[in-house]
Amino acid sequence: MSMERIPLVPPAIAPVNTGVRRPMFSVMIPTYNCTNYLREALSSVLAQDPGEDKMQIEVVDDCSTDADVRALVMQLGKGRVSYYRQSRNVGSLRNFETCLNRSTGQWVHLLHGDDLVKPGFYKEIETLFSQFPEAGAAFTGYLHVDERTEVLYPNDKLSDRPCIIEDWLSVIAAGQRVQTPAMVVKRHVYERLGSFFAFHYGEDWEMWVRIAAHYPVAHSPRRLAKYGSTRGISRAIIFANGQSIRDIEKAIKIVQDYLPADKRAVLYERGEAALFAVFCPDLGYGLS
Repeated sequence: MSMERIPLVPPAIAPVNTGVRRPMFSVMIPTYNCTNYLREALSSVLAQDPGEDKMQIEVVDDCSTDADVRALVMQLGKGRVSYYRQSRNVGSLRNFETCLNRSTGQWVHLLHGDDLVKPGFYKEIETLFSQFPEAGAAFTGYLHVDERTEVLYPNDKLSDRPCIIEDWLSVIAAGQRVQTPAMVVKRHVYERLGSFFAFHYGEDWEMWVRIAAHYPVAHSPRRLAKYGSTRGISRAIIFANGQSIRDIEKAIKIVQDYLPADKRAVLYERGEAALFAVFCPDLGYGLS
């Protein structure tokens, strides 16, 4: 894989320029050849749009070839949704980096083009940040869905009520417990910690651990996001060259540096077992 597409260190996320309008949310939708699902993703956001003063909505297209993404965005968004197309295919990590740098809101929601949110998601996140202002990120429960958006199974329950998850660093370091559509991160956190890096598979898990090492994280058990765990690229292609396995092994090693020394050994063993059993089948985005 090209180092240009897979940055070796977390890419910097620049602060928003002075004088730029700062809405509460930036809903940034990275997409690549998943146009069959993009309509659902956009519709799920627009159905709970609080208005442009509170929410930026933008699709960031990594040179999709399966359809005219711009036309779909214009048709569905009717001017409300911005569209940005990379000049060439840059890969998922660089596309996420573009999303973060183009975001102007206080809180950033990366919603992959094949995921969606349920009614009430953004209000619940707003409530979490209001109730727990010290949190650097907040996430809700979520549902795994299939190609027809039918529910396969829910996430494992983490709490009975909205809360700051106690010792979240140890929990998330021991295995993937949250998927991207359920997570919203304060932009200043990305500005401090940087963007996604190092590998194509497991980059989200590494990010959630990195954030947990520096900030409290708030959670609501309400399952208000839908993760397209079986959409996009087939598992056969994902595992064909073994890259996913190598990336997950690398992610586990990187994460060790975020942990207290006395917890590294036990969490390494737990993380290795959990990630290969749970995370591998649920890889997303696609080979861009």
